[in-house]
Amino acid sequence: MIVVGVGCGPGMLTVDAIDRLRAATKVFGSERAIAIARPFIPASCQVNRITNYSTLGDLPDDAVLLSTGDPMLAGLGHLGTEVVPGISSMQCAFSRLRLPLAKAVVVDAHGKDEKTARHEIADELARGRIPYVLTGPGFDLDALASFIADKDHECTVIVLENLGYPNESISFGTARRPPSVSSRLFSLVLIREP
Repeated sequence: MIVVGVGCGPGMLTVDAIDRLRAATKVFGSERAIAIARPFIPASCQVNRITNYSTLGDLPDDAVLLSTGDPMLAGLGHLGTEVVPGISSMQCAFSRLRLPLAKAVVVDAHGKDEKTARHEIADELARGRIPYVLTGPGFDLDALASFIADKDHECTVIVLENLGYPNESISFGTARRPPSVSSRLFSLVLIREP
């Protein structure tokens, strides 16, 4: 099975990913991933929306499995015999903010224990790294900001919503006054003040 990253939003597919989609006979993906890839999927291709992620290991060998963003950034890449990268939300975020990826560290808080994620973020800030936080629905930004402020980490907190989409939004705040979040599709960048 080939896992193809469709990027974090429309227009974020690579040429290699588009070529793989055009040659596909069976495509599987979330509703959002299919919507991003749809312009490049042939009309004769069988398109299947995934509703049960526990059965992904049972997909046929000739399947193309779509993964939003880059499959190796908290994605489905571990399932494929071959992986075609997409443009990740992290790449997009750091490009928009003009930040060096060499200082970045990924903190995956999507579906994880937020208390553990808060400690990991604080530790990385203390090391001088720039945490890129993958959040999930219901992520408590105020709890994170309060925790960081209590650690006396003065930092800029950046909320990146709907990256790659027409309604993309980037908001800036601090640990003491975090920006607000208006969507379910957001990530965070935290930069410690010198």
